[in-house]
Amino acid sequence: MRSMISLLLTSAIALSAPTVLAAQTTSAEPDPQAAQSQAEPALLVADKVFITPDRKLVAEGNVEAFQGDTKLSAQRVTYDRETGELTLEGPIRIDQGGQSTLLADSGQLDSGIQNGLLIGARMVFDQQIQIASVQAKRAAGRYTQFSKVSATSCHVCTNGKPPLWQIRARKVTHDQLERQLYFEGAQLRVLDYPVFYFPYLRLPDPTLERATGFLVPSIRSTSQLGTGVQVPYFFKLGDHKDLTLTPYLSGKTTTLGYRYRQAFVNGRIQLEGAYTRDDVQPDQDRGYLFASGWFNLKNDFRLTFALQTTSDDAYLADYGLPGLDRLRSEIALERIKRDTAFKTSLIHYKTLRDSENQDEIPSRVFDLNYEKRFFPGALGGEVRLAFIGHAHERTSDADIVGRDLARATVDAEWLRSWTFASGLRADATLGASVDTFNIRHDSNFPSNVTRSTPRAALTLRYPMTRREKTGAVQLLEPIAQLGWTHVSDTDVPDDESTFQEFDQGNLLALSRFPAEDQREDGATGVIGLNWARYGADGQQALVTLGQVFRADADPNFTLTSGLQGTTSDLLVAGQITTANGWSLGGRGLIDSDFSFVKAELRGAWASEFAGLSGSYIWQEEDPAENIADEISEIWLLGRYQVDQNWLTNAEARYDLNQSEPIRLGLGVTYQNECVQVNMSVSRRFTSTSTIEPSTEFGFTLSLTGYALEGDGNTYKRKCS
Repeated sequence: MRSMISLLLTSAIALSAPTVLAAQTTSAEPDPQAAQSQAEPALLVADKVFITPDRKLVAEGNVEAFQGDTKLSAQRVTYDRETGELTLEGPIRIDQGGQSTLLADSGQLDSGIQNGLLIGARMVFDQQIQIASVQAKRAAGRYTQFSKVSATSCHVCTNGKPPLWQIRARKVTHDQLERQLYFEGAQLRVLDYPVFYFPYLRLPDPTLERATGFLVPSIRSTSQLGTGVQVPYFFKLGDHKDLTLTPYLSGKTTTLGYRYRQAFVNGRIQLEGAYTRDDVQPDQDRGYLFASGWFNLKNDFRLTFALQTTSDDAYLADYGLPGLDRLRSEIALERIKRDTAFKTSLIHYKTLRDSENQDEIPSRVFDLNYEKRFFPGALGGEVRLAFIGHAHERTSDADIVGRDLARATVDAEWLRSWTFASGLRADATLGASVDTFNIRHDSNFPSNVTRSTPRAALTLRYPMTRREKTGAVQLLEPIAQLGWTHVSDTDVPDDESTFQEFDQGNLLALSRFPAEDQREDGATGVIGLNWARYGADGQQALVTLGQVFRADADPNFTLTSGLQGTTSDLLVAGQITTANGWSLGGRGLIDSDFSFVKAELRGAWASEFAGLSGSYIWQEEDPAENIADEISEIWLLGRYQVDQNWLTNAEARYDLNQSEPIRLGLGVTYQNECVQVNMSVSRRFTSTSTIEPSTEFGFTLSLTGYALEGDGNTYKRKCS
């Protein structure tokens, strides 16, 4: 029956189409959106349809009308063919492409459902913001004008209880095309009490992702800068670029922060920084600039850059910015493909540490890396050819402390593996490298050194598996390696490999130094064991044991590297993951006295309502690594969802060796369907000659729906 009525109504509306189109063509300046909508066919369905003697079409009962992305629902619709008007009796519902919904008690619209008058109107944007008014007028197919308005994203109770906040206005105009809301004579009310008055106010509707205007302000209070307010303002400079200015004003500082972003067809850039005049360093210009970006070039090349600079060493810490102790600026060109890898970069370092002299650190660095893979059929396996270039300079020209170094390396390596019927796997490595050095400003070493380093290794593995009755699978893999290297000349400075790490990643490496300036020399042997268990319920456990033996000790390895002497410390590493959200991982080096030289432990637990993560590190003192006292620190992070509205989080970092805290922090967030409040307090206890301990308080209030996306289903308050 409804299908027959639909067919009749479609035919009836089609009879009036020439009249509607003719009216559009006679308009002096037709609206493009309205014209497009009018040109689209209309469809009307209802339970009952009849034509009155005066040629009016009437649809009653569950009436639905469709045109383009607009859907209208009503209890009764009367269509006047002569005037092209639709008279609606409610409840009325008009959906605009899923982005906004217009509700009313009654109304009168044109045949395109674009213009007209609605009584008792209410509009809902993206299921977040609702605007209630006495009446609404649709005009030009894009404007909806509301009279005597109340706008809020809070849940509105039917018992008359006022929402948490609302904007009352004499008039509101919604521009559907620009997706903007224009308020006239507006009041911001909290629990129905006026707080602010705005003669004129413009806000984007929630369906607009980017629009010029104010962002969420915040209040920040620190022991050094006092209490201040940050009010960011966002400028939409186009579809692909924007600028955000953030004034920060307090009794002790005047700061203007900025962020510029721009996206291109083949890349993007971002500049972020601030300019400051404050009482911390009176009469001094302070600030910082961080810039980054990347561009995709022809032939699969990629250009990246990053710039980090500050006016002084303490600025980042004073203003709660990332806690960096060195600033790294770099421009790089790279191309990574299946069988080739290329990267070259220029790097500059600026130290913020009190213990370092800027003139005596390698601040200007050049790197060049190229590697090519081949798969020769005659030899089998894989051949790798590489060229590595490196140079670094210090600004000081003093002897020894001002040492500069340049290095070029050519490397060739052949790799092949065999798997025997017994399950034994053998991996062979054969290679050689040639390094040439140019050393300046150091009388302890010759100016030019060239050395060669042939190497070879044979690694044997015997993986074994076992399946348990529960469905879990265990893997046991003993490993043994014999290796040999010969360094023709060791009279070069250790300028790049001053810190070494011994872990499961380099257990089988023929050189465990992090850079090519140092190489291991002589015969070596490695024994290791891998064990893993994979449970049917998702639980996993992994363990690695390993130890290195060498014919001659290498004096370039530090005490806490675990690689000093002819027998290394025992490497122990493991990881456990459970099905209920727990994970635990750790690594340590155990010396001959069965005590840890270095250890780290990381753990985490997460559920829907709570989470906890932490880490612990311990290391013996090591003068070669500038560690005068042993390190023993613990770091904990946690969150707890008290209920659907309250969330707490905490941070604690504690120095167990000195028995004093390093950093403590606590944050509380309240959120419902229409407001979000963030409160935080943190204390930094560390101090240097340029940085003092400080306490910071933070406060942010956001009206969700306008400033942030809200979720009324999750955080909705009750009316009782």
